[in-house]
Amino acid sequence: MYSRLAALLSAAVLATAACASIPRGGPLLGLDGPVAVPGFSFADDTFAFPNMIRSRHPDDEPGLYANYCFVLARALRQFAQFVRFDPALPKLDHAGYVERVKQIGAQTSWAPAPPPAERIVIPGYGSLREFSRDQEAAVKEGLSGRLLTLLHWTNWRAALPVTDDGQETVGREIVAELRAGRLVQLLVSNFPKPELNHTVVVFESHPRKGSIDFIVWDPNNPDGPGIITFDQGARRFWATDLYDTDPGPIRAFRMYYSRLL
Repeated sequence: MYSRLAALLSAAVLATAACASIPRGGPLLGLDGPVAVPGFSFADDTFAFPNMIRSRHPDDEPGLYANYCFVLARALRQFAQFVRFDPALPKLDHAGYVERVKQIGAQTSWAPAPPPAERIVIPGYGSLREFSRDQEAAVKEGLSGRLLTLLHWTNWRAALPVTDDGQETVGREIVAELRAGRLVQLLVSNFPKPELNHTVVVFESHPRKGSIDFIVWDPNNPDGPGIITFDQGARRFWATDLYDTDPGPIRAFRMYYSRLL
């Protein structure tokens, strides 16, 4: 009896190990073709104004909207998941839009998106780009402050060593989230180089020979998307085309996808 039980347990362990092993010889990260979040448009579904880089504005001019990259990236996901725009409805006043943006910012970013009929409505506008261009002051006032995002306890990960397996896992999770139709927020850093401690949002991916390009929205650049690349040989990420960042190796971590992380 005991020998039979031991044999069954051994078989279960081997089967589990086989399922958990990383497949070799197949498409990189399991991606054999482009994957994008359905319906997401860089031109329509992103903010019209940038987060400013404080080091590029040493005089600290009044009203400088700097160090809000984490706030904007989280808000982009909240707008994508919880908001419905209706240009046919009458516009609100400034205070009305501020309150509406506060409602959006209070949503849990990792919660599932509700059906369109149950989403928060932004009346008078057809897209986030149009809304944030026309109501920039109200959007900025309604979004949360930057302090808690800058002090978020998971930001320490940027200074820790990373493993090849860990970075490959991040890459696989990005692909899985895109397949599920969800935007993916990343903390990206090229520590110990003091150039990049930032966040971007992935909305599309393209497999290349030996690598995958992840197309990202960068809070610092409303004019066009950027690219970070996962390299198969190095099993790490690369800043291929990030705003105001030299191309080179970076580390990437997912952000705001669970209660703790």
